[in-house]
This record gives sequence, structure tokens and C-alpha cells, in this order.
Amino acid sequence: MEYTIIGFPRIGENRELKKVTESYWKKEISKEDYISLVNCQMNNQLKKENEYDLCQIPVLDFSLYDMVLDTIVLLDAIPEEYKKLNLDELDTYFSLGRGYQGELGDVRALTMKKWFNTNYHYMVPELYDDTVFKLNFNNVSNKIKEALKVSQNIRPEVIGPFTFLKLSKYKGNKTINDYISNIVLVYKDYLKEINKIHTGWIQIDEPYLVKDLSKDDIKLFINIYKELLKDKKNKVLLQTYFGDVRDIYEELINLDFDGIGLDFIEGKKTLELLNKYGFKENKVLFAGVINGKNIWVSNYKEKIELINSIKKVTNNIILQTSCSLLHVPYTVKNETKLSKDILKNFSFAYEKINELKELSELIDVDYLNDIRYINNQNIIKERECNYDISLKEKINSLTDSDFRRKENRKERQDIQRKVLKQNLLPTTTIGSFPQTLEVKTNRSLYKRGIITLDEYNNNIKKFISKCIKEQEEIGLDVLVHGEFERNDMVEYFGENLDGFIFTSNGWVQSYGTRGVKPPVVFSDIKRSKPFTVPYIVYANSLTKKDVKGMLTGPVTILNWSFPREDISIKEEMYQIALALQEEVLDLEKADVRIIQIDEAALREKLPLRKEDWYKDYLDFAIKAFRLTNSKVKPETQIHTHMCYSEFEDIIKAIDDMDADVITFEASRSQFTILDELKKNKFETEVGPGVYDIHSPRVPTVDEIKSEIRIMLNKIDINNLWINPDCGLKTRGIKETNQSLINLVKATNEIKQELC
Repeated sequence: MEYTIIGFPRIGENRELKKVTESYWKKEISKEDYISLVNCQMNNQLKKENEYDLCQIPVLDFSLYDMVLDTIVLLDAIPEEYKKLNLDELDTYFSLGRGYQGELGDVRALTMKKWFNTNYHYMVPELYDDTVFKLNFNNVSNKIKEALKVSQNIRPEVIGPFTFLKLSKYKGNKTINDYISNIVLVYKDYLKEINKIHTGWIQIDEPYLVKDLSKDDIKLFINIYKELLKDKKNKVLLQTYFGDVRDIYEELINLDFDGIGLDFIEGKKTLELLNKYGFKENKVLFAGVINGKNIWVSNYKEKIELINSIKKVTNNIILQTSCSLLHVPYTVKNETKLSKDILKNFSFAYEKINELKELSELIDVDYLNDIRYINNQNIIKERECNYDISLKEKINSLTDSDFRRKENRKERQDIQRKVLKQNLLPTTTIGSFPQTLEVKTNRSLYKRGIITLDEYNNNIKKFISKCIKEQEEIGLDVLVHGEFERNDMVEYFGENLDGFIFTSNGWVQSYGTRGVKPPVVFSDIKRSKPFTVPYIVYANSLTKKDVKGMLTGPVTILNWSFPREDISIKEEMYQIALALQEEVLDLEKADVRIIQIDEAALREKLPLRKEDWYKDYLDFAIKAFRLTNSKVKPETQIHTHMCYSEFEDIIKAIDDMDADVITFEASRSQFTILDELKKNKFETEVGPGVYDIHSPRVPTVDEIKSEIRIMLNKIDINNLWINPDCGLKTRGIKETNQSLINLVKATNEIKQELC
């Protein structure tokens, strides 16, 4: 049985792409050297994939920043303000992703949102009334030609027109239907141009098909592909992932696709649809049977049973991963510090390809007596963890009162305004401050054993002291300690809670050149001692202003980790919540009056089907957050933060988190969420971010004032906070300080106008 993959990581086994790209941004290397190094990395990766005997190797999945951004450039859907900069193609590309501020002009980056139910961020296309798609094929052509030097068994891939249009933001009077004829013509040209240099398979990704589709959506999709597939010469694979295509399955199998990729992991109803409606004899089923998102060794017994169930419907099968391997690290072989007993449980990108290879061979032999199958089943049996019975009983005994503060929000607000004496339009930041080379060196020296823990902590105190002083000089109202002891907002918590283990090189791309190293939940989660309290208490001692206690919430910790598979997500979240509750209460005892519990990833694992939102996620995710702070006093102000997701349709659930203040990303999305807040009579105090921290550009005072005015038209002045849209960890000191100076100045000028 043949096998393939949908896509592969691209940041490099040692984050080579990140390093060389950031060197180019800093002008440390020339454009020519950058392009040469990138092409070398891309070709080396293709050669490595070719060693695994894939029947088809996906190409064009290698991106310098983001695959949706690649599609924007492919279609020449670049807004005019970026073209007017008169930058070359490469720098225009990066200006779309990062913004640009210089002698040629000043533009913001495109909006960034989460890619379906993952922690990957994509750039949102912006379509204007004067947008005209046209094919920009040179770069694609060069990549395909280079890939053909490695293997003839390549499969170029592209995000499909339906998904592209559904993810786009419409900035004028035109609607999605006004762009159909134009975009179909460009995609037809794309297919023709590829056929000139490659006559094999082409992959068109349409992941939007796994979401809830209206009748108009289905009609639109059918009309697009009836026209697009008319004159095709290559074999076309329609690829889906992250769920099932229940709304359009019958129509899909009757369209002129040569292959259809279906997800049998997250697709709850995929096998049911296959059994109910069958599959066409003249099509190839690309069956996603290996989980492309998790890092656990697959259970071969379950996979073989699944494949045999599929074979009862069709034998024309190619095995594949459920989604792109973009969402997992490269290889277990890079992990040298974890024991063999731990590592044998893990399967990263290259290991998942090997799993496909072994399954393709086992399916046609007496697998019960095959040593590969036997070894696999032994690993699965040994994966059972030691359970803490008392923790399980504590979770099972939780009642409704454990998930709610005694006083309602209005009562708490009245108490907090008297106790905390906060100004109108209080200014603050989200938590982290720039992680300078000095901060990173301090951490590295400690980890390498060159300095002691006391020396390490003394240096941290120096960083905190400087950060507090700078914030006071800038004039911020509510301060933060800067998080200089934290490598990552989730990894740090995993390191200080029992039950997590960590990789050395398990990097996964989050956005652009930003990578994260997700912790792995390996056993029951508990807290053995306070770990944020000493740093916050020290920061509090340096100022008369309130310093926020900073925690990452249970939903985000779990969503940004690789979770266990032997217990439910709900139970894992409650374990983390109970551990954090202990930390929250210790902060309160230490006279920390404001505690922020970030839930940046609340939306991330929200099921893509609305009917599953509450019963399969929100019911217990919201309760997990409330569990962390349900026992605090009414005068303790609880903040939370969310970023880079679509919140409009879960506003009521967010309000039900029962926080006192929520800050969130809004600047990149042009504050569209404010109307929903007003419409839903949102009770929580809010701080929509007034500027984008993922871009190096510095917002002007007038720009921030303009945005505060927009907010005041939608939000009661008594409920409005002023802050950046996310943490400042990745930014430089100079741009951070100037941005915050402008933020405070703009706020003060607005308050003067209101007096």
C-alpha cells in the first residue's frame, strides 16, 4: 500500500530558517546569500523526505513565513499600500507579514489569526474593490523545477480558492461572489503553468470544508470546481484536514477530482460517511490515518483495524497523515537528554512517515507475529501512567460552587474600584518585556551550570528592578515584573508543575520565525511549591503601584502542550486548574491585588463544528478557568488575556469566564470585535490592544488616540483599559519604550480632551 504526507515542517531541525531569516532582517547577510541559504535548506529537506519512499513528496509547503501569505503573493492579492512602498518582491512579502516603517513609508502588518484549531497563525488576506487577481508564478516555477531535480514523484500543493476566499477579509463593498470568476481564471492558469513543467499530481487544500457549510457555501464550492476542473490535465487531489466533510461529502465524490484526502483522526464522521455513501472507483482515497498533530506513537492495532474498515469500501487507498506535519517537531533523534524509556513513546515528523511505511507493509502480512507490531503493542501497554487516586477523587467531587466566586461581577467591581483606586482609562501591558541578550545569557549560564541559582536570581532581580523603574518613568498605571525568569509562557509553568516533561529540540512553528517548544503532559499534574510568588513579591516591593501577578491559564497550558491520550482533556485541564488555584491563593496571601491568568489559546481547540462547541469543549474549558480563581476575595482583581483568534461568536462564553478585566488582540483586526461586545452587553472590563506587538513598527500618538476614540464609542469609559495587544517579549527595548511612551501620552491627551 502506498503512503504520503500532506506537508512537512519548514523551520529546520535546528531552526535554521528562523536564524537565517532574522539575520536577513537585521541586514547581517545579503539578499543573495539569504535566498541561496534558504534554497539549500529546502532542497536538503526534500532529499531527506525522498529517503522515506513516499509515493508523492509534497512541495511548495516550504514557506519563508506563512503558506496563506504565499498564496496572497501567488494571486497578486497585495493591497495597494504595500505595492506603493516600491520594495522588491521579497521585502514586499515580509512587509505584509511584519509591517514596514522606514523612509519608503509606514504600513501595518496584515491581520494574523489562528489556523483553524491549531496554534499556528496565518496572515489574513485583504480584498478591496479594486483587487484583481493575477498569477505570479515565477517563484513557484523555480521551486518546482528545483524539486524535480530531487525527485520526479513530487506533488505541488496550493491553498484552494474556496478556502482562500472564505478566510479573506473584505474591505470594500464587494462580496465573495464578486471575486469568483476572476479567481477561478487565475487558478486555471496556475494548473496550466504547472502542467508545462510537471505532469503528475497537484494538491489543492480546502480545509474550510470541515467547518459548518451553508447551502450557499456548497453551491459556491461546486461552481468553482466545476469550472476549474474542466480542462485539467494533471491529476488533482482535493485535500481536507482537521475534521470531516459531512456537509458536502456526496457532492465531493461526484466532482471530477482524481483523489480526495479525508481526515480519519479528527473527522468524527469520516468513516461513517464512507460507509453510508461509498467512494468512487475511479478516485483515489488519501486516507489520513496517522495523527499529524500529536507526538505519541500510534497504536498499530487500532490503525490496522481502521485501514481494514476503509478497505471494505475501497481498495484504491493511499495512506497519509491526518494533516500537515507542520504541527509537530522534526525527529525524536534530536532528543539526547530524555531516556529511551520516555522517547520510545514519541513519534515526531520523520517517525510518523516511518509509521506510515510500517503500516503499509504490515497491512498485507501476518502482522500479529511481526516484531514491529509486537514492539508497538508493548509500548502502548507500557504507556499507562501511575494515577494519583486522591487527585482523581478531588476532581470527581467538585461541585458548582467550586467554579464560581461568591460575589457577582458588579459587586466585585464596586469593591475593587474603592480598594484599588484605579484611574479612568488605566494603562498597562500584557505581561512580558523584551527578552534581551542579557536575559537569555543569564538563563543559558544557569542551565549550563556556569552560575548558581542564587546568582541567576540576583540577575533576575536586577532585570525586574530596571523594568519597574522604566514603567514608572513611562507612566503606566498597572505594572508587570517583565517575566525575565520565563523562557516561554507555557514551558515555564510546565517546568514548575509535576507531570510535564520537556524536549531539547522539539520546536514547532507558531508564526513567521517564531517557534515554540510545547511541553509534554506525561503524568498527573500537581504543584509542589509556589514558583511565581517570590518574583512578584519582589517586584511589588519596588513600587507603590500595583504589580500584576502573572499566570498562564489551564486551557492555554494544555492547548499549547502535547496532551496525554489516556485520560480526557477535561480531566487534564482540571488538574492544571487546581494546581494554579494554589498559586493564585498564595499570590493573594502575599498582598498581590491584581492577578492575570492568561488564556491566549481559549479559542484554539474549539471544535470546528458549532454543535460541538459546548458539550465537547467550552462547558469544561470555561469552568477550568473559573476554578483557578473561584476562592479569591472580592477585592482581588482577576485579569485574563486572549490573542489572535476570532472571538466574536463566543463572546457570551468569554463573559461567562467571570474575569474582572480581559485584554485581547484587536489592532490587527481593526477592532471589529467591539461591535460584538456592545451588542452582547459585555460586562467584563476590557482592554482591546491599541497596537500590534508582532510588528517592529512604532505606533504614533495620533494613531493610538484615534483608536481610543473608536473604543470609547463602543465601550463605557469606566470599563476601558489601554494596553498593547500582546506581550512584548519578542520586541526590542527601544521600540518597546517608545511605543509605550506614545501609548501613555495618547491616553493622557484623550483624558484631557474628555475633561
